[in-house]
Amino acid sequence: MKIHEYQAKAILARYGVPVPRGEVAFTIEEAEAAATKLGGMVVVKAQIHAGGRGKGGGVKVAKDTADAVAKAKQILGMTLVTHQTGPEGRLVQRLLIEEALPIDKELYLGITLDRATGKNVFMASKEGGMEIEEVAAHTPELILKETIEPGQPLAPFQARKLAFGIGIPAGSINAAVAAMMALVKAYDDIDASLAEINPFMLTKDGKVYALDAKINVDDNAMFRHKDMVELRDLNEEDPLEVEASKFGLNYIKLDGTIACMVNGAGLAMATMDIIKYAGGSPANFLDVGGGANAEQIKNAFQILLSDNSVKAVLINIFGGILRCDVLAQGVVNAARDLDVKVPIVIRMEGTNVEKGREILAESGFNFTVADGMKDAAEKVVRLAQ
Repeated sequence: MKIHEYQAKAILARYGVPVPRGEVAFTIEEAEAAATKLGGMVVVKAQIHAGGRGKGGGVKVAKDTADAVAKAKQILGMTLVTHQTGPEGRLVQRLLIEEALPIDKELYLGITLDRATGKNVFMASKEGGMEIEEVAAHTPELILKETIEPGQPLAPFQARKLAFGIGIPAGSINAAVAAMMALVKAYDDIDASLAEINPFMLTKDGKVYALDAKINVDDNAMFRHKDMVELRDLNEEDPLEVEASKFGLNYIKLDGTIACMVNGAGLAMATMDIIKYAGGSPANFLDVGGGANAEQIKNAFQILLSDNSVKAVLINIFGGILRCDVLAQGVVNAARDLDVKVPIVIRMEGTNVEKGREILAESGFNFTVADGMKDAAEKVVRLAQ
């Protein structure tokens, strides 16, 4: 689950990470009141779940309250396009009005799981204020790393090593170390999968602040953090993905024309690959899971067909826990109830596969049954065209 910058900063502040004074605003009137309260000279920041807001015109410095109002009118309600939103952009529905601070240095701090080691890794770089992916691609030596042992905090000596390594002056080291250790504590306590401060700012008078903050929380741990559910902004998520989550379906919308329904994440990835190999383009990733029933199959179908770009559907199932006859019955029910108009190609193998094919054959619907994945991909691409 992604959360907004102002929400991430509120969490970090509770753990002792210094953050600039700021207030969220949903209207121009609220933006004006916040700017007045903060002294007039503020930064007006669009709140969307995407990076690159500044380059897209979503972050502006205002010299006084009147200017802040003018900047807020420019940003609030705009469709902000960044490299992470795609060309369709994202509608700005809330702002962060934040005090302007005298910047001396912009640094980077971040923590995430290193899947190669199975341990969290703390990263720091003197190249803050820019995309860390670009730094990693072109100057990886500028990213310093410290591994955190499971169940342990970031050790003070590790934090000091990182702080000195990214050029923090001696007079600010203790504050930086405290902020780093607090960031790790927050990350652990809320079961985050990513926590970034970019930039981590050093002011001209030697103070440190989280000038920006990004936190992603592990969805699988939300049962432990029911108080954080209210932080979810459904307006920032794809409506079909939100709908799929209600039925326990793993769905991610893509920009192709061939809808995929698969059981198992690995098979789903392979299915998308073979569609591309056959000259088509997948419209989604959809893993219905090993234990799906006929009702879930119907719900999955409804979500797939709600995407107007879909021209054909490929169902690729290896029947194990999800038996082929259960799948077939679910597909038939969905086709009957939802008045399916697009071609459907089905490839299935495994438990009760013959019974499943019998159900499809006797359904009265013109399903295309494929013999193997290659055959299925070629047929669905041809039908989609």
